Amino acid sequence: MLTNELFEVIRTGVLKNLEINLPKDLYYHSVAHTIDVEMQGERIAANEKSIDKEDLVLLKIGCLYHDTGFLFTYNEHEAAGCDLMVKELAAFGLTAKQIDIVNGLIMATKIPQKPLTKLEAIICDADLDYLGREDFFPISNNLFLELKARNLVTTENEWNIIQTSFFKQHSYFTNTTRKLREQQKQLHFEMINAVTTYPVGS
Repeated sequence: MLTNELFEVIRTGVLKNLEINLPKDLYYHSVAHTIDVEMQGERIAANEKSIDKEDLVLLKIGCLYHDTGFLFTYNEHEAAGCDLMVKELAAFGLTAKQIDIVNGLIMATKIPQKPLTKLEAIICDADLDYLGREDFFPISNNLFLELKARNLVTTENEWNIIQTSFFKQHSYFTNTTRKLREQQKQLHFEMINAVTTYPVGS
């Protein structure tokens, strides 16, 4: 039985594991990000309606586990997170169907996002909710610092080129997030685009 009490036990364990074991130079993919995604997922689900209690708990579990793969690897972290999730949730007595739903939620956040269900659409929007928020720039800078620490990007202009390219291909999936975040997201794109120097011919 997937009770609120069991969820709290799962939540406490996942967050403690992340707090203790995540690499300290994960400036973006931090415990704070995981908590934010859980919070935004719950908010979006409430506004989308027609999400039953069990699905809501599974959604929140998916949010908690979606970046746990960073405990093991930077690349293909979604699959690594699924491996951890399967082991832990099976031990908590979740059914194969419930675990499969959470697996789908985690994998849906892989870029480019391709959600197949309403719950997957919600977690995708929760994961990138910041794109259309007032705190976009400090959060974006955290991701820049994280990538720079891994030599995946070197200059701010290079980062801006990556960001504008990402903005062009990104779409929100839920009506809730499109209404709340799309306009501000477009403004952020325009602000970055205005200060970016692109290579000749691009």
